[in-house]
Formats: sequence, structure tokens, C-alpha cells
Amino acid sequence: MSARVRRLYDVSRRIDEKTAVWPGDTVFARRHVMTIAGGCSCNVSTVTLSLHTGTHADAPSHYVEGAPSIDQVDLSRYVGLCRVLTPTSADALRPADLAGLDLAAEERILVRSPRPLRDDEWRDDFFYCSAEAADLIARSGLRLLGLESPSMDFMQSKELRAHKTLHGAGVAILESLDLSPVPDGRYELLAAPLKLAGADAAPLRALLRDL
Repeated sequence: MSARVRRLYDVSRRIDEKTAVWPGDTVFARRHVMTIAGGCSCNVSTVTLSLHTGTHADAPSHYVEGAPSIDQVDLSRYVGLCRVLTPTSADALRPADLAGLDLAAEERILVRSPRPLRDDEWRDDFFYCSAEAADLIARSGLRLLGLESPSMDFMQSKELRAHKTLHGAGVAILESLDLSPVPDGRYELLAAPLKLAGADAAPLRALLRDL
């Protein structure tokens, strides 16, 4: 009897010249260095982008001076069992959204945004993780939290309390996911960031696999 093939879901955002970025950050650009059409033996391109473009993992060094860079993080946090959930709160992840879960039994949580996000449109009022939810998650032993939004904290935040609270508890951060291909439920997450030496973040191709 053959083993069941477990379906893979791509929960990464598309990156191209139209991809919206944090206001003031580097816009994605691509330059063709060599082309077959131009008589070369192969196509070669160079890209310029912020490390926070599209689906990415924040390194602790992004928000804490002297903290580990993305090449120094524990990769096991980005691979393993996870739960996708849709919150009832409209503006931010709050403790009430997690009340029905046994957080001690969860390893990773990916949270859908109640307001759909477009790859080519920036919104200042994106869904974020409240300080109270971050405190609860930090006490739970969770290994990773992921949002569809471009930041764990609200856009105007200067203290970045959610980021720092999660870091203090060893919770890895994924941002700008696209959970539209999957229903709520439990999956296996495969989302290792690129090994960029000294970097404050890294793009990744986030995949979910049926259990």
C-alpha cells in the first residue's frame, strides 16, 4: 500500500515590482544582467529589495541592539506543527482570540487577518498583535507566531512591545503570510529563513503541509 501524499500549501506572498512595502522602505527592483534573448547562454538577474519585503522572518536584531541576527536563529522554531486560526477581534490579536486554545499544547500559531490584504496595496490600519496577547503568548511556551500583516506591532508603535515581549520568551516571528489558501486547522509548517549573515530579517517561502 502506498503512503498518502500530504498536500502542500504555499502561504507566501508574491514579490514583484508592484509589491507594497513599508512607507519609506526599499521598493523591489529587478535588473537583467544577462539574457538569452540578448545572445547570452543563460538568463541572470539582480534584485534589490528590503529584507522585510513579502513573507519574511524577523531576526531579534531587527528590534533589539546586539541580539542574534537571522543566520543565528534556531531553525527548529520555523519547522513543525502549527495551528492556523481566524480571530474574532477586528483590529488586533487579543487574549480573547486565544481563549479557546490550550496554548501549552500548541507549538506555533499563524493568525489570519480579518481584513484581507493585497500584495500591491499598503494599509496603515493592518491587524497586529496586542501587548496583552504578546504577554499571554510569552507565558505559554509557544515557539512561533505568524501574522498576515507586515508587523507584529501597530504601525505607529515606537516601543515595539509585542516584538520585544515575544523575543524575550524565545518566540520566533513571521510576518506578511498569505493564509488565504488554507482553512483554519492544524498543519506542518516549513518556513526556514535564508541564511543571510548579520541580517535583521530574511525572506522565505512558507509552506504548510496537511497532517
